[in-house]
Amino acid sequence: MREIIDKDLVQIRNLAADIFAAAEVGKVERLGGMTNHTYAVQVKGKKFLFRLPGEGTEQLINRKDEKVSSELASKIGVDTELIYFNAETGVKVASYIEGAVTMSPQSMREPENLKEAAELFRVLHTCERDTKVLFEVFEMAEGYERIILEHGVELYPDYADIRKAVMDIKKEIDLYPCKRVPCHNDSLCENWVHGIERMYLVDWEYAGMNDPMWDLTDLSIEAEYGEREDALLLEAYFEGKAGKEEKLRFYANKIYLDFLWSLWGKTRVPYDGDEMEQYAAARYQRLKRNLSVLDKREENK
Repeated sequence: MREIIDKDLVQIRNLAADIFAAAEVGKVERLGGMTNHTYAVQVKGKKFLFRLPGEGTEQLINRKDEKVSSELASKIGVDTELIYFNAETGVKVASYIEGAVTMSPQSMREPENLKEAAELFRVLHTCERDTKVLFEVFEMAEGYERIILEHGVELYPDYADIRKAVMDIKKEIDLYPCKRVPCHNDSLCENWVHGIERMYLVDWEYAGMNDPMWDLTDLSIEAEYGEREDALLLEAYFEGKAGKEEKLRFYANKIYLDFLWSLWGKTRVPYDGDEMEQYAAARYQRLKRNLSVLDKREENK
């Protein structure tokens, strides 16, 4: 069990007093998370989730934008009920999911969970809302590059060549424009939680209007899908067979995704050390492997 940080406990007690008019809180349990401090907290006999932003996240996350997407996800039933969100500090309180089981790559490869995730994606992507929050992959990448240089963190020796290869793919994919829709944009397995009755998609820090294939790609990569699972995911999402253009965007987004998050990992190195260096390196190596896979697909057309 992760330790409870003393200053976090003070903040949790103060929040409970302000939000719930509670003089005392019950059991406080530290949950997982890469950058934030998240807790399950008993207040007046009921359990809630308290999310306290981690150090350095103010450089990466626009909390006002996150609030917009979190409210939408709660309203359309993709996420649980949002109780409180401070757009200045990023502190969030939400209803706790009863019987909550955090998903893993193994559990998200199970056909029923995969199909349930595809259905939630479809609800989100077809809600016909414009959050006015744009998820600009390559603008974000440039911002991460600046943060990396400002902190004196080294990029990879072949980064310039790999960056050019990614941008060349972007030029080709941009010939097939798609409608931007509300997307989660960070659908790693730990952001899927199964309750007693259903699945939820949680944590909307990176949400915004984007190509819907990004969300499917993110799940595919994080759950380590093979060709069989990818085909099942696309079939469940499209309620049939995906077209050639959708498949092309799906495989291109695999490359975009690791390009962006490998840079994000580098921005966290000054705060989280070798753990994030390894995270970034693993994504960067997979990025290069997927570049080779896409090249072979193009050759075999």
